[in-house]
Amino acid sequence: MQEFRRESAKRVFAQEFRESDLSFKESEDEYAPKYLLTPTAAKCNRVFVVGTLTEKEDIGMEAEYWRARVADPTGVFLVYAGQYQAEATKVLEGLEEDIDEPSIIAITGKPSTYETQDGDIITSIRPESIQVVDARTRDSWIVDTAMQTMKRLKRMEDSEISEGDEDIAQAKKHYSTEVEYYKEMVSIALNALDDASTETIDMSGI
Repeated sequence: MQEFRRESAKRVFAQEFRESDLSFKESEDEYAPKYLLTPTAAKCNRVFVVGTLTEKEDIGMEAEYWRARVADPTGVFLVYAGQYQAEATKVLEGLEEDIDEPSIIAITGKPSTYETQDGDIITSIRPESIQVVDARTRDSWIVDTAMQTMKRLKRMEDSEISEGDEDIAQAKKHYSTEVEYYKEMVSIALNALDDASTETIDMSGI
């Protein structure tokens, strides 16, 4: 019997996530994992994101089905949670929308894509878990995500694609990724941090 192993959750900023539209399976097996490949070649079966809850709404007709918007410094993640995400739905339902002190939440979940009638691709997250966290956790996530994004961009800048870098080649072909554009995204994210909040965060790798 094949051992089930949960894939690690990738960290990506909202801007890059929302600009991702390439989803695929690596085999015809109906149980094969589905991936979302981002413009900087993050191959995501699961994602881990942290941001500020800016809006939530129960859009379900016969059963609860919540839509939420969660913002990081680069943009907004769309999050949808219903009966199949019971624990996450319960947490989301209980959160208060407070303009003065909005909730900061950490989400682990599956990326999902949906094509509209106009042919646009909407990329969202189906949460496995949602936790309320503090600003320090958010700032650490921003730095970690910046470091991981920059590592991917450095690999994309290499002129030769080595064996095992098929994801990079595929991302370049599909998105025609502009490295400087995403470096600017990283810069925007880091510039949103307060100097005081980064005093004990190691930023030497960025």
